[in-house]
Amino acid sequence: MWTHKSWQGRFLAHPLAPQERLRAYAGWCDAVEGNTTFYATPARDTVASWASQTGTDFRFVMKLPRFITHERRLAGADEALRIFLDAIEPLGPRAHALWIQLPGSFGPADVPALDRFLRRLPAAYPYAVEVRHPAFFDDPRSAGLLEGVLAAADAEWIPFDTAAFFASPPTSDAERDAWAKKPRLPLRTRALTDRPIVRYLGRDDPERTIEGWRHWVDIVAGWLREGRSPTMFIHTPDNADAPALARRFHEEVRARVPGLGALPEPEPVGPATLF
Repeated sequence: MWTHKSWQGRFLAHPLAPQERLRAYAGWCDAVEGNTTFYATPARDTVASWASQTGTDFRFVMKLPRFITHERRLAGADEALRIFLDAIEPLGPRAHALWIQLPGSFGPADVPALDRFLRRLPAAYPYAVEVRHPAFFDDPRSAGLLEGVLAAADAEWIPFDTAAFFASPPTSDAERDAWAKKPRLPLRTRALTDRPIVRYLGRDDPERTIEGWRHWVDIVAGWLREGRSPTMFIHTPDNADAPALARRFHEEVRARVPGLGALPEPEPVGPATLF
């Protein structure tokens, strides 16, 4: 996501050609969730354009198409997977992880299907899995079963932290919409690999978003001290201030881990600061 309408004129210059927006976004943040690939596999030329707008150290976490994960539930989708992998090949080292987001109905009984799927995937990419079935969070045996399959494939478990968001009732249209759609699951903070990925959802109020991520500052700083290379995605229901919030989170972690490098310095386009 790098073309949010509310960012134009604040974080991104406006007007700005669509093929230049990712380059501008990469001046603010050094990673992006490839969520659009869930709905349709992009053309290879489009992906090549994404690569040309970013440096080799930029991180794409690309979501597998829903046809593979939700409709086929990881079975009988070899051709769709082949087409997807061919399309994203131009990203090269920028493909930080392929993101396998599974539906809430994908439970412990389905773990063997995930195991078979992960074993067939090419070793060229790292993989990360997001699950939403409550049993993986409430039942230690189910969690252990999933962790064993992920460990065998050197795949990460992506937590989606919505605790701060669900701490109190919604107060805006965007929050009410997210309230009906986002999963409400127990917090998970354990990393399985040296490249943990976290998705965090705060509130439209920046101060509440910041307050809700305090534990992640400690955890991410600890991962860095352990030699891991975490990726943190900061969301709010309207995402209006997400780039500035992401930079604020990075600076809070950097204050704990002085050796952490700074994010790129964006070109000034307007009053984008929050504080």
